[in-house]
Amino acid sequence: MIDTHAHIYSSKFDEDREEVLNRAKETGVKYLLLPNIDMESIRPMLDLCDSQQNCIPMMGLHPCSIDATYLETLEEIRIELFKSKEQYIAVGEIGIDLYWDKTYVQEQIDSFRKQIQWAKELKLPIVIHARDSYPEIFQVLDQENDRDLSGVFHCFSGTENDAQHILSYGGFKMGIGGTITYKKSKLPDVIKNIDLENILLETDSPYLAPRPFRGKRNESSYLRYVVTKLSEIYECSENQIIEKTTLNAEELFNIQKFTS
Repeated sequence: MIDTHAHIYSSKFDEDREEVLNRAKETGVKYLLLPNIDMESIRPMLDLCDSQQNCIPMMGLHPCSIDATYLETLEEIRIELFKSKEQYIAVGEIGIDLYWDKTYVQEQIDSFRKQIQWAKELKLPIVIHARDSYPEIFQVLDQENDRDLSGVFHCFSGTENDAQHILSYGGFKMGIGGTITYKKSKLPDVIKNIDLENILLETDSPYLAPRPFRGKRNESSYLRYVVTKLSEIYECSENQIIEKTTLNAEELFNIQKFTS
């Protein structure tokens, strides 16, 4: 398995990070892809990746980190990304979040667009955070999408129409994590009509733990609960889910380049 989205460098893992990583390995998680959040998260993320060969970093500015000084922060992120472009597997986590605060909507949109353009220049996939913002995300992607752009909608939570819109771009997949196991989730009805080749596994650790751990700290070893749910939805074996989603992740992120 590949956890395509894990904040394992978070301070929430400071007391037992080694044990968490060991549990992930024991349950069959081969790689963990780590999205950046802001300037403060860069150092702990890179330190972890330097010490753990199965952890691979991304670089980007999270929409919830956008404020009045976003242009200065973006420039620092850009410098870091371009000076070490061979080190980063994707541009992420980027996007638009209108759930918590709508104060900087235009700034979020501008930041999202700029980082998409960096990704196209570097030919890296993007990892999209879309919360209460699918129309705004689509408006930008409808203008920016081309053959040089690919990526994943992290923590996909949209409708079947949203899924079809995403697939129409040609180079995008949907990240599925613990929320698909929730009793009231509508995701199973949405993705059962989506080919498995468009699905990636993720946890968003330490957030969004699956049942039976909902409300507690999430970790990469819990991917197995997502796999079990997906095997029920797609009516196939768990091994088939693992094999296909792993292949999907390897192809989208060109993981071989970072592990050879």
